[in-house]
Amino acid sequence: MSAVTATVDTVTPDPYAATRPARGFLYRLNPLAKMAAPIPAMIALVFVRDLQTPLVFIAVAYALLLIGARLSWRMLALLLLAVPAAIGVIALGMSLWADASRVDQSFVLLQIGEWRLYGGALMVGLATGVRLGAIIALALVAGLTSSGPDIVRATVQQLRVPYRVGYTALAAFRFVPRFAHELDVIRQAHRVRGAHGGRGPFAALARWWGYIVPLLAGAIRHAERVALAMDARAFGAHPDRTERHIVTFGAVDAVFIGVCWIGTVVVMWLGFPWTLN
Repeated sequence: MSAVTATVDTVTPDPYAATRPARGFLYRLNPLAKMAAPIPAMIALVFVRDLQTPLVFIAVAYALLLIGARLSWRMLALLLLAVPAAIGVIALGMSLWADASRVDQSFVLLQIGEWRLYGGALMVGLATGVRLGAIIALALVAGLTSSGPDIVRATVQQLRVPYRVGYTALAAFRFVPRFAHELDVIRQAHRVRGAHGGRGPFAALARWWGYIVPLLAGAIRHAERVALAMDARAFGAHPDRTERHIVTFGAVDAVFIGVCWIGTVVVMWLGFPWTLN
């Protein structure tokens, strides 16, 4: 009995299994629930024309992320700096491209010679930028709180996607960090040997050219190991497989989707955002 217990206790955990933070209710939700909840709002935002409705959805998305997720400083910078900056750039660009004959020309913001930037054009550009920013913010709710393996497991377990498709895609995605690690090792080895030193564009080109062959060799070796490991586990031999990590879809996930969908209907009903204010 003690030998069996010792064997069970020494099972190696999945190195790719996401470690969920202690706090943050978004991490405990099914990834499919977090992806399905904002879909009606994202579709409706394509057709709205006012400013208030996208701002409401941005505020809701930010509140969900700040309350229900553990955000790093990089993620906070993304939310508080990158997204507003992208909205401003899109708003300015769309206001410059707007047809002046189809906007409100009662107020001129800027005039250079015969060219004029009207307030109506700026409102059109700002409405477009805020809509796109709201869609991005809603997408980040699932993107920042879900891991790739959990998304694949959820699609296989709940959406009945064939595991041959899901786990093959997951294995392909895992090549990216592997390549990054091997590239870092190759660069350090070249630096130790003093290969392709110097400065300037030609030296940089020579360095990167020297990385290609060893990186391709490492990629081929890694692909062979992955293929052998999958064959050793009889991957694809049966129509289904036993799941080691279960991603559940429970009542909390259904309630989260229902509340988000009902909130979307309420916001759209009260705002009636089909005309530019």
